[in-house]
Amino acid sequence: MPLLSVDELTVTFGGGRGRKESKAVNGVSFDVDQGQVVGLVGESGCGKSVTSLALMGLLPKKGVRTGGRADFDGTDLLTLAPSRMRDMRGRKIAMIFQDPLSSLNPVVPIGIQVTEILARHRGMKGEAARKEAAHLLDRVGIPDPDRRLKEYPHQLSGGMRQRALIAMAVACAPRLLIADEPTTALDVTIQAQILELLKELVDQQGTALLMITHDLGVVAGLCDQVNVLYAGKVVESTGRRELFAHPTHPYANGLLGSIPRLDAPRGTPLTPIRGSINDQIAWADGCAFAPRCDHYTMECLTGTPELAEPRAAGHQVRCVNPIMADPEAPPVVTAESDTASGSSDEPSAPDTPTEEVPA
Repeated sequence: MPLLSVDELTVTFGGGRGRKESKAVNGVSFDVDQGQVVGLVGESGCGKSVTSLALMGLLPKKGVRTGGRADFDGTDLLTLAPSRMRDMRGRKIAMIFQDPLSSLNPVVPIGIQVTEILARHRGMKGEAARKEAAHLLDRVGIPDPDRRLKEYPHQLSGGMRQRALIAMAVACAPRLLIADEPTTALDVTIQAQILELLKELVDQQGTALLMITHDLGVVAGLCDQVNVLYAGKVVESTGRRELFAHPTHPYANGLLGSIPRLDAPRGTPLTPIRGSINDQIAWADGCAFAPRCDHYTMECLTGTPELAEPRAAGHQVRCVNPIMADPEAPPVVTAESDTASGSSDEPSAPDTPTEEVPA
């Protein structure tokens, strides 16, 4: 059995007093095994961070409704009482937040913030807790840890603050670590050091890691399994190597195609995905990515597509017209080619009101 099994997770915001509901997470399912690194990938607004907050029980109690299951070692995290969830957070499940400056308490020294975790979950106090806190800071690569314990978050660099968050997250050797874009706003050198540190934690402790990121470079260097999210649903799920070798969903293909390449000739233009995350239709009406897709057909607008395995076992894609690299496959008719040829037989871009999905 997987350590974490998420099944049809939904998170709905709003509703009541005549306000329209919005599904930030719309039936997300994935598994994380012990010692495995699983990635959740997508643009801002696709539901990655909301998924992690739902698993940690950190969403607001008012105006938010969750559904589905999230079984962690046989326990459904979504139905746990707040007291039991507080006992589990930090001890069995820990999270590295995206912005360390806003996640750390600005008026409390780093040492107190680390030792309170040790006191809460490991019963350590006084000098024993201080020595263990210094050991944790040293373990994550913070120089002169005894001095850093007395400093405040604003006195540390961005990389050190992120390392302090990681030290707090691994203080109790959790079985599952959720990292919500831990390398955002860090320079490339610090990013590489943080990723190497996370990889060592997985290898040495057998910790399962759920990596949330929009950086495909991070995915290439760290993840074993990748789930690409769009508008609150998984649109492609496969192994890392298979995703980079054969991206099959047009959205995943667009994400990879928009990355600048060092081997491209000088002056080669980038190929971004047109539109924005707000240019979407409701999943109940068809594929949410259809308004931005160059490979849509009328079949894309006739109901929610299901995850299927058009290429190989274990490579699941939510698309009725996937991109196939097989030269024997029939050619794909795109919206751009229709416009160029003047044909009116194929559908034009769907003119459907967009639906905003919160980040």
